[in-house]
Amino acid sequence: MLTTTTLLAAPPVWAAERQVLPVKVQQALRQHKLDGQALSLVAIPLNGPGQITAYNADVPVNPASTIKLVTTYAALELLGPAHTWTTELYADGPLRDGVLHGNLYLKGGGDPKLNMERLWLLLRDLRSHGVNTISGDLVLDRSHFLQPALPEFDDDGGDANRPYLVAPDSLLINLNAQRFSVRSEGGQVHVSAEPPLDAVRIDNRVRPLPARATCPAWPQVSYRPVHQGDSVTLVITGELAQGCKAHTYLALLDHPQYAAGTVRAIWRELGGTLLGANRIDRVPEDARLLVRAESPDLVEVIRDINKYSNNTMARQLFLSLGAAFRTGQDSDDAAAAQRVIRQWLERKGLPVARLVLENGSGLSRSERVTARGLASLLQSAWQSPFAAEFISSMPLAALDGTMRKRLQDTAVAGKAHIKTGTLNNVRAIAGYSRDVNGSSWAVVAILNHPRPWGASAVLDQVLLSIYEQPRERRSTARR
Repeated sequence: MLTTTTLLAAPPVWAAERQVLPVKVQQALRQHKLDGQALSLVAIPLNGPGQITAYNADVPVNPASTIKLVTTYAALELLGPAHTWTTELYADGPLRDGVLHGNLYLKGGGDPKLNMERLWLLLRDLRSHGVNTISGDLVLDRSHFLQPALPEFDDDGGDANRPYLVAPDSLLINLNAQRFSVRSEGGQVHVSAEPPLDAVRIDNRVRPLPARATCPAWPQVSYRPVHQGDSVTLVITGELAQGCKAHTYLALLDHPQYAAGTVRAIWRELGGTLLGANRIDRVPEDARLLVRAESPDLVEVIRDINKYSNNTMARQLFLSLGAAFRTGQDSDDAAAAQRVIRQWLERKGLPVARLVLENGSGLSRSERVTARGLASLLQSAWQSPFAAEFISSMPLAALDGTMRKRLQDTAVAGKAHIKTGTLNNVRAIAGYSRDVNGSSWAVVAILNHPRPWGASAVLDQVLLSIYEQPRERRSTARR
């Protein structure tokens, strides 16, 4: 079982801290019937005047997805912004007259962003090398990560097929998700799946309805997977008006089934034939490399992680840190990542007080941080050579990512790069925001409460209160 690691350190001392919440934040808490003690807040001026606010700053709290900032900043400095992952195809037999006489090995390198398009290009490259038929097996090499026994997490309970719960894997393809599209045309309802996998059968029971003036925002279509051994039947029920559409993403298969099924589906579309079975094994030492695919660089990967709060990619990156620096003392790559991040913080003279890491994504009941600790990390990142890459990876208020619908038509729109965090009992923000004078602030606000309804409005008010600093006096004298 994975054991979490705790980093204890004395909190930094900041002069002239204000330990009272801004008045409008207090009002927002009362309006939404939330206890002020549930909120931890730190706001630090970075390049202009202003007073530090530190409220409940040293209380360990669950940070939800704001912990991704620790993972992604550590990766930028430890792996480097140009870091990439590779996925490779090997053969253990000769190629004659378009036939590969032997097995095809697909070796995963932990790529967080091996999507359908890049896998298609990899297999297309194999076809261009003259391979038409593979007489042997499709062998999946998933040995890159030393996998931890991660605790299962399900915030809502019930549906384990939601893509945000997909676990990391050495051979992660397309985030292990299928897109199911339902459309009503010509008096019939049609369903398609992408990628089309042999192990997933569709039982379409959706009733067509006459056309309506407008299609509903939330179509009355339900999806129920029925698992039967190595296959799944997806029962789709409900009703859909003529000309309307519905779609969803589901993760119905385990990693090996999904990877093998996707490879076979694409290989068929490319006109190839694969005669053998699917199995898992390591690439033999005497196998020869056929083709290789390289991932986008780390900067693009952390942008996906932070902008869209992608849990699977964050966990994949966390294990990549562990795999890159694994030693004999590490029980698995999660333990290695915990150790490496702790040592990195210590080297920077920036140990984060009471930090508890589990999987680096925030999809955890164990992970902990203090608002002061996370704000200190943001302070450090502001001075990093990779500050621009780190800051731009976060959602822009009112414009994109998980902040695209927040703070619209306010003075903060477009002026804050903010990572959000959400669990059933957590609402959080962390990042950088500007004030009315154009000065930048590091801000962390985390609310842990059994019923955090309205908490997002409270956190938005934190950013508005930071913006509403006293205006600086500017000289109008001519030079």
